[in-house]
Amino acid sequence: MCGKPIWVAEGRRARIRLGPADLLGGRTLLPVVAGGQPLLLVRDAGRIVAAERACPHEGADLSHGQCVGGRLRCPRHLASFDLEDGSVSLGWSFRALRLYPVEIASDGLWIMLT
Repeated sequence: MCGKPIWVAEGRRARIRLGPADLLGGRTLLPVVAGGQPLLLVRDAGRIVAAERACPHEGADLSHGQCVGGRLRCPRHLASFDLEDGSVSLGWSFRALRLYPVEIASDGLWIMLT
């Protein structure tokens, strides 16, 4: 994991190489740092998504959570986040989880940070 910006446009968006395409190995969750931001790579049904690592509710480390059925569960309060749009499960009233698309390319995993 190099976490170093490879390409920057307009000083606002950075395309960052996270590591080789098989970086997660057999894991479902993998904490990484990209562009100085602590993130969590999540494998779900053949795709990989990056999410902010701290829960927006109380800051719990989501790398200790679980990914089940397209949702990432917080280990502290058991709310879950939809991995399509970051929305929190019913009954909770705080902001959505920030998600970042991950590109799987022949030269590795890439993320676009804004």
